[in-house]
Amino acid sequence: MAKSKFVIGIDLGGTNMQVGVVGADNKILGRAKKKTRAAEGADKVIGRICEAVQEACAEAGITVKECGALGIGAPGAIEPFKGVVIAAPNLRWYDYPLADVLKKKLGIPVVLDNDVNVAVYGEYKLGAGRGCTDFIGIWLGTGVGGGMVLNGKMYYGGRFSAGEIGHTILFPFAPPGSQKVEDNCSRTAIVDRLLRLIRNNKSIIPQLADGDLTEVRAKTVAIAYQKKDKVTQSVILNAAELIGIAAANAVTLLSLQRVVLGGGLTEALGEAIVKPIREATRKYVFPADLLGMVEVVETALKENAGLLGAALIAREKIEAPAKR
Repeated sequence: MAKSKFVIGIDLGGTNMQVGVVGADNKILGRAKKKTRAAEGADKVIGRICEAVQEACAEAGITVKECGALGIGAPGAIEPFKGVVIAAPNLRWYDYPLADVLKKKLGIPVVLDNDVNVAVYGEYKLGAGRGCTDFIGIWLGTGVGGGMVLNGKMYYGGRFSAGEIGHTILFPFAPPGSQKVEDNCSRTAIVDRLLRLIRNNKSIIPQLADGDLTEVRAKTVAIAYQKKDKVTQSVILNAAELIGIAAANAVTLLSLQRVVLGGGLTEALGEAIVKPIREATRKYVFPADLLGMVEVVETALKENAGLLGAALIAREKIEAPAKR
């Protein structure tokens, strides 16, 4: 296929999707955002993706056919080279041939990867991972996801599941649902813990949520932390210590140069959570004299990391397919 200066990037989440048209200079020329509404079924989700693609292209002043390819990052276990979603519980998709479905709907090549993988790749090329050949990205949001760049390339592993740091076991003898990094450190886990604790402890969380505790979001948690709410601070600092331990294990195992932190919780809290994660990571790495100053940094691309990374991967696929 002839090269095109336009590619489409999609960051597909269990709650929201972001679609953007990306130019040759890696600038976002048009974008659209919609609710995923996975409970309505795959066909409805695909319909909304296609609508968002059309809207983003219209804003950019081009047609879909003028785009050389589409890259999409989806949550869950992905077989990137076949374009299949193996298991995405948030979407209720299993063995779903997403790349083929979208290709038939839109008429352009489609490249599929894990949502955190594409975000990490975006950071590697354009953001906080630039100039670093070996690092892990840890994304803190609804869950805890991860992706790795090793020797200057995305690392998938023999079964395409590398980087799933959220499923690292921290407490093997704890009850089910409280053993893993994700069970303790995701935005979901942090909010659940806060809601349990504020039943018997003074907190400004109910006030910030206007009494509706179903509306506690990452921004709510960030405001409570900034206002020095003691319950919130204790929960966040505990989660940061645990994330730092998991990050230190990865750094020690692979002798990584950098840890990049992203996701909605990181974006909301910023250095308030990055700093204690950095301190914990440096505390637990081995050997300390070699890895004690490992870089632990915040995403530079923020909410655009996944969109841009997906677009970059798609462009590289069509321009140099043998390299991927």
